Amino acid sequence: MLACDFGNLNSEIEMVNKSEANWFHIDVMDGVFVPNISFGTPIMKVLKKNAKKTLDVHLMIVNPDNYLESFAELGADILTVHYEACTHLHRTVQRVKDLKMKAGVAINPHTPISSLKSIIKELDLVCIMSVNPGFGGQSFIEGTYSKIEELKSLIKEQSSKAIIEIDGGVNSENAKKLIDCGANALVAGSFVFKSKNPTETISELSSLIN
Repeated sequence: MLACDFGNLNSEIEMVNKSEANWFHIDVMDGVFVPNISFGTPIMKVLKKNAKKTLDVHLMIVNPDNYLESFAELGADILTVHYEACTHLHRTVQRVKDLKMKAGVAINPHTPISSLKSIIKELDLVCIMSVNPGFGGQSFIEGTYSKIEELKSLIKEQSSKAIIEIDGGVNSENAKKLIDCGANALVAGSFVFKSKNPTETISELSSLIN
């Protein structure tokens, strides 16, 4: 939703509601962890009121532990924190689950998959950043494919139930390959909202991966 037209937020939400998209992906940025500021609780309140699909909230912020309860109250179904932002990651993940949300961990492009080995069994979702986080519309990092395959192997080895989400630079040219490598969920922002017909674009992506 970072790439949507916030001047017409309700109509953008309704478009996603009626589309073949499965989730709303919501990027929360603080201007500290990433070099951009997005939105906070007011937008989340609008989404909670009007969205009819899963709210997948991605916290690109420092000190995420300070806000877990707030996002639970704001209706997040999945809450993803960054590996790089959490000093006590196991505790953070457990708190997310205690608050009745699914727990996700995101990793930046430079962070190795091996960093997740000790926690992968506790996760519901791993978000691999396929661009450097902070801004929409960036070019896809080709090394993402091998990271997906490595993560898929780790999930299988540890008997984890985590799904693999890819965030950044997703489009019709790489969607099928990402799924073939082992991804389960794709985040498409600019590619959808800057297209001439976002509903059709979502449908096209869906047809490529199903």
